[in-house]
Amino acid sequence: PLLKLPHARHKMVLSLFVAHYANRVLIFPLRLRGGKPTPLFVVLAAFAFCATNGWLQATHLSTAPPCSQRCFAVGLPVFLAGAAINLQSDAILRNLRRAGNDDEKAYAVPRGGLFEYVSCANYFGELVEWLGFAVASGFAFPAVAFLFCTACNLVPRALTHHRWYRDKFDDYPPRRRAILPFLL
Repeated sequence: PLLKLPHARHKMVLSLFVAHYANRVLIFPLRLRGGKPTPLFVVLAAFAFCATNGWLQATHLSTAPPCSQRCFAVGLPVFLAGAAINLQSDAILRNLRRAGNDDEKAYAVPRGGLFEYVSCANYFGELVEWLGFAVASGFAFPAVAFLFCTACNLVPRALTHHRWYRDKFDDYPPRRRAILPFLL
């Protein structure tokens, strides 16, 4: 069923999912410098989650009626905007270490892009991507469930990061929020 998606919009929606994970699994790790090694359990758990989620998304899209043109037309640009935010935010975070001193462990306040509004612009971009995916899929249950699970994972992490930044940096921008510009 994976390769027999009956509707062009479903093919495009699944292509968005695959493109995101191709970047996350193949391109993103090659661009990283330094950092801590990832424990094997975390790698295996992430693989299991992504494989199960991918199977759920593909199975649903291969058997469901086509999503509406309106949902697709709204969701696609939302997803692409989230991907652009995510890519820009990742680049800003990667460049923090390059611009810093020789100490790979030196931390700095991220600036530019949506980091001017939120501490975790990369997480915000991720949420916008999966919101767009859920809308483009016609609010399919697996896509909405994935958005919900992603929010349950990223929002608490963003709040923790935000608190850490505010505690560590005296000059941290006081109006900057954790993950949702102007709100949270």
